[in-house]
Amino acid sequence: MTRAIVVHDVTTTDAGDHKAKATAESAGQTESSRTVWESPEGIRSGVWEVTPGSFRSARPQYHEMCQIVSGSATIEEEDGTTFDVQAGSLFITPEGWIGRWTVHETLRKVWVVIPFTALADPGRAVGS
Repeated sequence: MTRAIVVHDVTTTDAGDHKAKATAESAGQTESSRTVWESPEGIRSGVWEVTPGSFRSARPQYHEMCQIVSGSATIEEEDGTTFDVQAGSLFITPEGWIGRWTVHETLRKVWVVIPFTALADPGRAVGS
């Protein structure tokens, strides 16, 4: 029997130990991440948190859906356009996306990552 995976409160659940943000442009910025579920095809979902500061970000070979549950940030896309995110924001960064995040207050998101290769077999539907 297959059971659902339930996180009752993503705003307070343990997102793991904070570590230095590898792509940080701001000294002392940290992040934590916890994978909650992963499929055999590499589709993953979890909870991520980052402290204030700025960092570069890229989506090589995967798509990511982000639902912000707390905090706020401004995201600048490669062409210079920006958008603000805060609790309740939902956005997708497709494979190949490049940008910069400026986090104004500690931000937490729920994420789903879909590797481009998971979609490569047209004879098999994802989730079937």
